Amino acid sequence: MVPWELIDTATVPGGGGEMRLMRRGHEFIIWLGPIALMGSRAGQSEEVLARLGCAGAAGAAAPRVLIGGLGMGFTLRETLKLLGPGAAVTVAELVPAVVAWARGPLAAVHAGSLDDPRVAIHEGDVGALIRRAAAGGAAPRYDAVLLDVDNGPDGLTRQGNDALYTARGLDAAFAALRPGGTLAVWASEPDERFTARLKRAGFAVDVATPRAHGKRGIRHVVWVARRGS
Repeated sequence: MVPWELIDTATVPGGGGEMRLMRRGHEFIIWLGPIALMGSRAGQSEEVLARLGCAGAAGAAAPRVLIGGLGMGFTLRETLKLLGPGAAVTVAELVPAVVAWARGPLAAVHAGSLDDPRVAIHEGDVGALIRRAAAGGAAPRYDAVLLDVDNGPDGLTRQGNDALYTARGLDAAFAALRPGGTLAVWASEPDERFTARLKRAGFAVDVATPRAHGKRGIRHVVWVARRGS
């Protein structure tokens, strides 16, 4: 069997620990301590995140989409397939090394998606962009916000991510969306308390459980929270 090879490491800002990019042949995995955050062979549920989250935006002439977390780029690539040439997609990635990996050892996995003229990369906290849009002014609101910044609404990789999933954070996400817009959130496991918080924030909520890979892979969770028109 081909052994795993360490390609690079990166520190998550805010005391989030160390990420390790590993390769075995053509397969890649990003680890955080003992937890496998993402792999290049298991992005099916992230593609579902994009399809469900962008279902309403796909019909707009110039939709604006915010993606929290670049990862292996599954969500971004699927979003670009769904949207037309007038779209504007911002990807917020907190860890600069993840962007560097996308342009370096993971370039084949990302398949040129970062060079798409519709894409802008923001190296920083997605929560700051959400709050900016929620405050109004010059910051435009979004047709869809897709969040895949953790293994769920519990701030696993960085304690600061907890703020995205609190009542206050969800109120900001609601305000950051245009009427009819969608907040979609990926997680590794169900969380009924988070579903309840979404509803209290004013969203109409559906919960999907797509598989990570193929027809027998483990199931993940995607919350689809819609702001009324």
